[in-house]
Amino acid sequence: MARRVQVVGLGGSLRKESTSRTALQTALDGAAADGADTELIWVRDLDLPLYSAEHAPPPAALRFADAVHACDALIWSTPTYHGSVSGSFKNALDWLILLAEREPAYLSNKPIGLITTAGGVQGLQAVNTMDFIARSLRGWSVPLVLPVPQSWQSFDPDGHLKDEAIAAQLRKLGAEVVRAARQFQAAGTCDYA
Repeated sequence: MARRVQVVGLGGSLRKESTSRTALQTALDGAAADGADTELIWVRDLDLPLYSAEHAPPPAALRFADAVHACDALIWSTPTYHGSVSGSFKNALDWLILLAEREPAYLSNKPIGLITTAGGVQGLQAVNTMDFIARSLRGWSVPLVLPVPQSWQSFDPDGHLKDEAIAAQLRKLGAEVVRAARQFQAAGTCDYA
């Protein structure tokens, strides 16, 4: 019997009422409903300094890298800022340089679900940015992505999701990440290859 899939969600923004954090939690709920163990890592809680190779990694970066290395799959969620990912989200990913010398290196054979929230309609640009980053880190983006446009219509002012259709799509994305991770566990690849 295969062990339970471990899914780490990374994202949110520095904003307390983060819609991208709410979207991430909803996707992780879908992964959990499909039998995965989940952990949400909010960039706001990481409180990482800007990445620089010139200073020693802080303990939060080491813990973050350990959690990512130990998981089977990831879900990333970021707000769309000026057509791309937020600076805090990108900074967290920059700290994954700590996985360069691990075995396997970086995010090898880890499926990654991609979510963005956008005030306008440009969320797909940030999804594309995350896809490029995932590939450069040797991860596998699942084809099902979810850019949530005009998030002010789907979330209330406190960042809570109020659109059940979007919530269902986010939960489906979480389940798809688990499905892909199970294929990697069983076969060392998945049908995205």
